Amino acid sequence: MAKPRLAVVKMTGCAGCQMELLRIEEKLLDAVGAIDIAYFYMATSGNRPGPYDVALVEGSVSTPRELKELKELRERTKLLIAFGDCACSGCIPSIVNWVPPQESARVYERFLEIHSKKESFQRVYPLSAHVRVDLELRGCPPHRDAILEALKGALLGIRPFLREHPVCVECKLKENACLLVCEGRPCMGPVTAAGCGAACPSNGRVCEGCYGPMSDANASSLAEIFARRCGLSKEDLIGKFRKYAGLTPAFSKEAGGAL
Repeated sequence: MAKPRLAVVKMTGCAGCQMELLRIEEKLLDAVGAIDIAYFYMATSGNRPGPYDVALVEGSVSTPRELKELKELRERTKLLIAFGDCACSGCIPSIVNWVPPQESARVYERFLEIHSKKESFQRVYPLSAHVRVDLELRGCPPHRDAILEALKGALLGIRPFLREHPVCVECKLKENACLLVCEGRPCMGPVTAAGCGAACPSNGRVCEGCYGPMSDANASSLAEIFARRCGLSKEDLIGKFRKYAGLTPAFSKEAGGAL
């Protein structure tokens, strides 16, 4: 029986999600026994064209070439997984959507040659803005356990268990003191989906929201608390909610409004 064919494809992103996939190490080697890695430029030189059974697509779409590749990949892939925050919500690259062209032009000597600024590509969007996405694997990068869960689900033909409750639940399970309540620090944990194991709060850092909105995020209420208790300005609040998931409906208002 032929093994399911897996493709790992990169769009506009930092390749951190692919690095996290490689960090699974011995468990990835076990998975290789059950999966045919047909396309993965970071890991193999023997890349083959589709069709594929599963495609992990990292990065957001910012150029005509990427859009063409994504649509072609969608046509020849059974299960397409948005791999990481850039693919799921736009993440850091999407911040350029709110930056006037005259400001971003300062970075480049020949600004008009930048493909992401031509014609319809004045903005950066997640994969779901262009094609049907079968599963969103959130995180910057996704936790290796979630990656394995997604791969196992794909092999078994079942939907994997991905957490949608807030990071606060993971903090409570680890008996962490609440950085927002106890220290008055602007922690995004109350509105951010779990899955990271409360990595930042467990090390004394506030959650920055890198897993995107939890299932029932009350962003407006948290923004009010940030302003009143933590002293954040309107500009600070916009930056908080725009950073990883400003394009999502749950955070768009606090991120400066829908585009």
